[in-house]
Amino acid sequence: MITNPESRDLLALTLIKGLGPVRIDRLIQAAGSPSAVMSMSQSQLTRVEGIGQRTASGIVTSRPDASARVDDELKVLEDAGCSIVTMMDEHYPPLLHAIPGAPPILQYRGSIDPETHSPTLAMVGSRRCTIYGTEQASRFAGSLASAGFTIVSGGARGIDSAAHLGAINAGGQTLVVLGCGLGHVYPKENAELFDRIVEQGGAIISELPFHTPPSSENFPARNRIISGLSLGTLVIEAGRRSGALITARHAVEDHSREVFAIPGRIDSSASGGSNDLLKSGAHLVTEPGEIIEILERSAAGHLNHGVRHHPARSSAISTQQSSQPSPPHTQEPIGEVDPVGRSILESLSEPKTGDQIAEQLGLEPGQVRAAATMLEIQGRIKRAGSRFERI
Repeated sequence: MITNPESRDLLALTLIKGLGPVRIDRLIQAAGSPSAVMSMSQSQLTRVEGIGQRTASGIVTSRPDASARVDDELKVLEDAGCSIVTMMDEHYPPLLHAIPGAPPILQYRGSIDPETHSPTLAMVGSRRCTIYGTEQASRFAGSLASAGFTIVSGGARGIDSAAHLGAINAGGQTLVVLGCGLGHVYPKENAELFDRIVEQGGAIISELPFHTPPSSENFPARNRIISGLSLGTLVIEAGRRSGALITARHAVEDHSREVFAIPGRIDSSASGGSNDLLKSGAHLVTEPGEIIEILERSAAGHLNHGVRHHPARSSAISTQQSSQPSPPHTQEPIGEVDPVGRSILESLSEPKTGDQIAEQLGLEPGQVRAAATMLEIQGRIKRAGSRFERI
């Protein structure tokens, strides 16, 4: 549980009605820290973009109650065997940290260790899917989980559940992102599946307060987290009004991630949306290995985006870049690779942890983890316990 005053104030901000990730981000940028936001006057609040008089008044009125609720929220999480991570923490998922509107906090049951769950791939589709859809979801999830991918999805009926089940049946790991608080199991019939996911090293995740019930208004925002946690999104079967298309749109338009789709029957309404994605330029895939090949080709692009600077995290983690270190002896020529990846490879004359690499190169730990993920996919490095080593 969190004890850092800044982290506690960040949690308090998320408990104030009317404050979402974007507004919280703007407030922190204006004030400099979550604690500073909690002491801003109403007139100061109104000068922040997107914070009008009514919102500012609501913030001032709600702050005392929100601060008082922090201990209650932490206690109910602890009693339920759940945990919390904020954007100020080093083990906040680095790929998610890079997106605009990233959730300030995540509550979770299980493990969300970025090193354990890297690399990640989102798999989404319709709740009302066909047998073909569930078969392909299970096949792709099982194969990719066996290859070391962690499968990310929304825990819903249909394609989501088939993807989660395919991953754990293959002995792999999977992450569920809920559209409700952790105090609810939605859908209820997935209670046993969620327990199996946690037991096998995965996690159930939510950005919402513990007791938040499932509501249709929560799911579109949930979809951005599914995409943000993942290197790419695979749409397996989706109608033209499916929420899976929202996830795909976040991936390509907002997060600069890859989007894949499996072709479906042209006369099936269940595949109308996913087939439209293929017409719009999504990668057509028919075998799991094709996804890995495409991610390898786009690795440099992902590394160029890195982990964006966020003022809520800057108080805890230095973002200063050091000068380029002198390259140590390397086992083989490095060849074409992103400059950040090259620096990491050059630093691995012997196995090192992510924190050791970050300290040596003057990079954020999250940036090192994101870059190392892509180097793993390229087959240039591998993990040996908590350390990375050149292949």
